[in-house]
Amino acid sequence: RMSDKLWEVYAVKYADRNDRTRNDSFMFASDHNSNHPMDYFVWVLRCGKEVILVDTGYDEGEAGLRDRPIHHRPAKAIEALGLKAEEIRQVISTHLHYDHAGTLADFPNAKFYLQTAEMAYATGPCMCSDVLRMPFTGAHICTAIEALYSGRLHFFDGDGQVAEGVSVHCVGGHSKGLQAVRVKTEAGWMCLASDATHYYENFMTRKPFPIVVDVEHMLAGYDKITTLASDVSLVIPGHDPLVRSLFPQEGHSGFVWRLDGGATGPLPVF
Repeated sequence: RMSDKLWEVYAVKYADRNDRTRNDSFMFASDHNSNHPMDYFVWVLRCGKEVILVDTGYDEGEAGLRDRPIHHRPAKAIEALGLKAEEIRQVISTHLHYDHAGTLADFPNAKFYLQTAEMAYATGPCMCSDVLRMPFTGAHICTAIEALYSGRLHFFDGDGQVAEGVSVHCVGGHSKGLQAVRVKTEAGWMCLASDATHYYENFMTRKPFPIVVDVEHMLAGYDKITTLASDVSLVIPGHDPLVRSLFPQEGHSGFVWRLDGGATGPLPVF
């Protein structure tokens, strides 16, 4: 059944890292020493009074531990859209890496949506390996398990519907149970890719991101996120500063962009 419901979609930037190089963003990068900044976002879906938060970012404590400062704690940042953390009832967790699932506890009344494969991965024997464990933080996983035991965690195994016009799709690759979000907007079907593609350049030139569990799944994911969107311009990468120049700013906060009207200019050519 085609959905009649159209959602507003907002990208809320809470942190950035400007000390990165292309080597940090692309496997086999040409020109690997050039500067390549990264933005950190959470996303808000809104349809009337219904609100879905996609990811929860990380907090000041985690920022200190990883030496990756934040500008705004995500629960505070969404106040720019008139939202209060305790009023959020639904949160899609695209995966459990520290920068996407680091403040689950800030949303005490939310139900969380996660892939079965992601919880199994984040609590399984792969986490004995330092290199696979690196993007996770134990305390965040414990918070997810507490949500599970208090009846606030819902699992999807593959594709699943969260609300009318909002679905999740398991992509894997970057993490075992990474899921992208498909949302019906005025501009068409939008795919919030999260870390299925960190940057436009990852999926448009098929250059994998170096933090990866399964390169084959990551490459297949580039095809999947493209088919989930009505147009390639409606694939929204998880960390690309270009999002800020392709979409209009929302309000006066200086850290919120509105995505659902579509991009205001052409996508870059790499």
